[in-house]
Amino acid sequence: MNNIIAFLPMRKGSQRVKNKNIRDFANIKGGLTHIKISQLLKVKKLDKIVISTDDEEIKIIAKSFNNEKIIIDHRPKELATSETSTDDLVKYVPTIIEKGTVLWTHSTSPFVNEDIYDEMIETYLNASENDSLMSVTKIQKFLWNKTEPINYDKKQEKWPRTQTIEPIYEINSGAFIADINIYKNLEDRIGNKPFLYELSDKQAFDIDWPDDFDIAEILWSKYGKI
Repeated sequence: MNNIIAFLPMRKGSQRVKNKNIRDFANIKGGLTHIKISQLLKVKKLDKIVISTDDEEIKIIAKSFNNEKIIIDHRPKELATSETSTDDLVKYVPTIIEKGTVLWTHSTSPFVNEDIYDEMIETYLNASENDSLMSVTKIQKFLWNKTEPINYDKKQEKWPRTQTIEPIYEINSGAFIADINIYKNLEDRIGNKPFLYELSDKQAFDIDWPDDFDIAEILWSKYGKI
């Protein structure tokens, strides 16, 4: 079986939440960076953890674990700006990971812990009809564009029960799992037939705004795990 390698991108700075990766989180030094590395080190089938960053503070936190599984990628400046697209980063991954299966994840999803990663990997390995996996959140609510519903038909029933509405799936920041050849051949972090791995709203909680950081600290006191 190919090695499974975590890819954890974390650039310096943040436009919306200042120093969100390294500032103390719920009284934990090293914050979200420390939490995510701690979780990944406990994942059973992970062989390596590639931390791609231009932030010296993140590198110091990563080195403090003194673990041979951790590989620090000194990300080029041109791929560490607020203008850098995810597509550009996807194309970069095969230049630092030559072979194996990539588990792409984010520090801003602290409630995706080692138990969830373990289950995701097992699901991916056993999903013979799928070529990749991505985490999603199921949405089964009344959704409209500017003029009409997009997930139910008002001509059939104006206000159907929400549990009968066809669900739509939101891609969240939990994880993406795919062989490195998909990155090389499709220039994508998922293949043509990904398995949709459902996370609860709590598990999928992503820290993207200042209020998210504050709410996540409160949730961590009850649900956090490292």
